[in-house]
Amino acid sequence: MIVGSQKPIDEIWDMVKEFKRVIVFGCNTCVAICHAGGSKEAETIASMLKMRSSNEGVDMDVSSTSVMRHCEPEYFDEVIDELRSYDLVLSTACGVGVNFLSERIGNIPVYPGINTSFFGAVPEAGVFEELCAGCGDCILHMTGGICPVARCSKTLMNGPCGGTNEGKCEIGKDVDCAWYLIVQRMKDLGTIEKLSEVIPPRSWSTSRDGGPRRVSVEHIREYEESAEQKTEAGGSK
Repeated sequence: MIVGSQKPIDEIWDMVKEFKRVIVFGCNTCVAICHAGGSKEAETIASMLKMRSSNEGVDMDVSSTSVMRHCEPEYFDEVIDELRSYDLVLSTACGVGVNFLSERIGNIPVYPGINTSFFGAVPEAGVFEELCAGCGDCILHMTGGICPVARCSKTLMNGPCGGTNEGKCEIGKDVDCAWYLIVQRMKDLGTIEKLSEVIPPRSWSTSRDGGPRRVSVEHIREYEESAEQKTEAGGSK
């Protein structure tokens, strides 16, 4: 899941205070789970902005709404006309949602209400841990299912480094050494010999360094195009 955290209300206020009509637009998937940007959080932010505008003597109309996801148009298409009736959309989705809506809403600004943090898991209630960096070339089969790109403080592809100490990273005693975890895991799996294999230097072209990434699933595209053609053919009869 994508993990984020709500921006401080002072920062949000500085972003929105010049607008007359503001809608806080919540996302009820990833960021709702980490209590950063779901419908409840959107309502809370809207209420705080109402109080702030009243205290500041600013004439501002603030409301809130939410949909299941901001990253697929079918979820926000049903409310797009409502969103366009405002001067500003304050999105509490991740950065993907802000980008995606900005491209489709027209001349209405879309601002972020949260800070997108990382791809994470939930090891226990209220704890969110980064486990994947979305690098675009997964090597987990070579590292015991533990990602050195996301979990090693130095993103080392061959570790551990000289800074590891009793399984902890040199940056802090509360930070596990990813390569210590990898070695222990591969010992348990009986695959530790794989770490002795010579692997060519990693290509980072599939990561963010290669520019914005895109995945196209051709069989889905072909199915959608076929369905559209059938609909058009049926309508022309």
